[in-house]
Amino acid sequence: MAMDETPRRQANAERVKRTPFAAIYPLYLAKLERKGRTRDELDAAIRWLTGLDEAGLAAHLDAATTVGDFFDAADLHPDAVAITGVVCGVRIADIADPLMRRIRIMDKLVDELAKGRPLDRVLRAG
Repeated sequence: MAMDETPRRQANAERVKRTPFAAIYPLYLAKLERKGRTRDELDAAIRWLTGLDEAGLAAHLDAATTVGDFFDAADLHPDAVAITGVVCGVRIADIADPLMRRIRIMDKLVDELAKGRPLDRVLRAG
């Protein structure tokens, strides 16, 4: 059984899938603002990852789209596969569930911004 297929992790994945993205977004924003980063940087990272434009992101936030539906509607950036490492003690490459892998990739982008990495590097532009 893969690391993220335990019953506890499956239950957690289902809970996260049903969580409104609008409930997670302010947590990301607060984390970044504490580190001197901006909403624009957060939005740029999310839009890069998901392929959404500004209006599309705002629509998902206003509609209280669930995390599962948010990522189902997303067109993941082709360079997202370059995002590796460990988030919350779990190696991204070891995550079998595609939704949880996408969520952890987004978490990694936010972590990199919070650590002060330049936005263009976070977005794998250079």
